Amino acid sequence: MTSVTVEDTRPIRKRPLSISRVVLHAFLIVTALLWLAPVAWAVFTSFRPYADTAKHGYVSIPRTLSISNYRNAWNQGDIPLHFWNSMIITIPAIVLILLFAASVAYVVSRFSFWFNVPLLIFFMAANLLPQQVIITPVYQMYLRIHLPTWLSSNGLMYDSFVGLIAINVAFQTGFCTFVLSNYMKTLPKSLTEAARVDGASVTRQFFGIILPLCKPAFAALAVLEFTWIYNDFFWAVVLMSSGDKRPITTSLANLSGQYFTDNNLIAAAAVLVALPTIMVFALLQRQFISGLTLGSTKE
Repeated sequence: MTSVTVEDTRPIRKRPLSISRVVLHAFLIVTALLWLAPVAWAVFTSFRPYADTAKHGYVSIPRTLSISNYRNAWNQGDIPLHFWNSMIITIPAIVLILLFAASVAYVVSRFSFWFNVPLLIFFMAANLLPQQVIITPVYQMYLRIHLPTWLSSNGLMYDSFVGLIAINVAFQTGFCTFVLSNYMKTLPKSLTEAARVDGASVTRQFFGIILPLCKPAFAALAVLEFTWIYNDFFWAVVLMSSGDKRPITTSLANLSGQYFTDNNLIAAAAVLVALPTIMVFALLQRQFISGLTLGSTKE
């Protein structure tokens, strides 16, 4: 017996063009242009020498285009050094944030304890308190907490990579816990119940079943956390005194003079600094979008 596949040759019906769809698409196009305009203007300015803009103005047709601003920004801003510092801070912080957040979210979402809600509120409290409010106590605390010399050259949490990693973990874990707990609640409890019947321990259930199913949520949170921690400048200024240890955001500050600032040079440096976040989003774009749309449709 042979099977015959019959193809559906009926014409695909197109949705009629309505005024509401035209307005929606026009709104999306205008919004996209408004968001992309500053980026495009920064790229355009970065290729113009300062002498050209000083003579003809920023809103003018360029007479000269070159990559000299990028070369000067790369060298004068010590971008390679500060980029490496940012990676030392950002990557361990993201790993710890996602690990801690997933652990707390697993307990909150999969077990029934009386302290589940208070525990979730406790971790979310860090996001409700403005960072500027606790500058003084955090600064004083970092001057009093001692670390081994192999973790900090001065033996303190202050002016160390460990200190910046810890403060980012403290402030970002709450948000990730909230997101992951809501996502884990959507996972069928029959999965862990079946594993428990087969003799799997809680640790085995967590690492073998729950974490693999949370990959889309992890990807979305990793992109967000990388952007936030990578772009952080506030804590780097407060808790870092050595310029050679500060993250890449300080490269932009180093290029600003007291009496004169070359905005073309700043634009080139800003483009260089923004490239890693754009690359991370491009690599994880599919997972990021799927993570944001989780639960929006029902199977």
